[in-house]
Amino acid sequence: MSGLTFRLKGVPPWRLDMSPLTPDRLAGLSARDIGRLGLLSGNSRIPAGDLFDVTAGDSADIRVQSDSDKLDFIGSGMEKGRLTVEGSAGAYCGLNLRGGEFMLRGQAGPYAAAGMTGGRFEATGDVGDNFGGALPGEMRGMSGGIAILRGNAGQRIGDRMRRGTIIVEGNVGAYAASRMIAGTIIALGATVGAYPGFAMKRGTLILRAVANRMLPTFADCGRHELGFLNLLFLQLRNTSSQLDQLAVQTKIVQRTVGDQAAGGKGELLFWRD
Repeated sequence: MSGLTFRLKGVPPWRLDMSPLTPDRLAGLSARDIGRLGLLSGNSRIPAGDLFDVTAGDSADIRVQSDSDKLDFIGSGMEKGRLTVEGSAGAYCGLNLRGGEFMLRGQAGPYAAAGMTGGRFEATGDVGDNFGGALPGEMRGMSGGIAILRGNAGQRIGDRMRRGTIIVEGNVGAYAASRMIAGTIIALGATVGAYPGFAMKRGTLILRAVANRMLPTFADCGRHELGFLNLLFLQLRNTSSQLDQLAVQTKIVQRTVGDQAAGGKGELLFWRD
């Protein structure tokens, strides 16, 4: 059986909350019942059938076909199944992802994969600020799972991150790994924004490039060949072709530790060709 498909009829007049349309929430519902579900837009709820052409299929494999960036909270809180977005997504896609597989074939707004605790998030395009980070006022960012970005990310990726893995094949903005507590972030792009590791306490940030503005509160620990990188790349094999190419090279990195202004013991590892 093919997947359950939602094809957007037209650009909605206001931003649209897509959180009800996840595999676990739609399990057991008919296409007619799904079309009657109300999606919050502005101060009212609009039936899903008025906004989308709904094609019946397996609710464990959902496809959303969209060319609008007004679709927010796609896959929010998803626990199982597979959700694929073909086109653009708005803010908060994959928010608090708990399990399953979220695939975005396009771009997304801020807070993609924010607060996720499990599962797999993958996006082929660019995303906005706070990828894998924490919502304003929240004390926890990403704390589990793996988030893979083939494009570029905005500022503060992995903000308040506690566990899990983030891989960004493109460039990253300023304050990468800000307030990070644990976990691993790998940025493979040629450009890194200013002040990576701001207020970082623990965790690992691996970079292919050095930011043009670095914090003075990180201590240079010299160049090292770190054995744990072999295990890390083995675990992440086949998740990123760029990472696989890096894995066959000599594992010598420049290591700095901080952010000492926050009493931190996090590490920045700079991979020099």
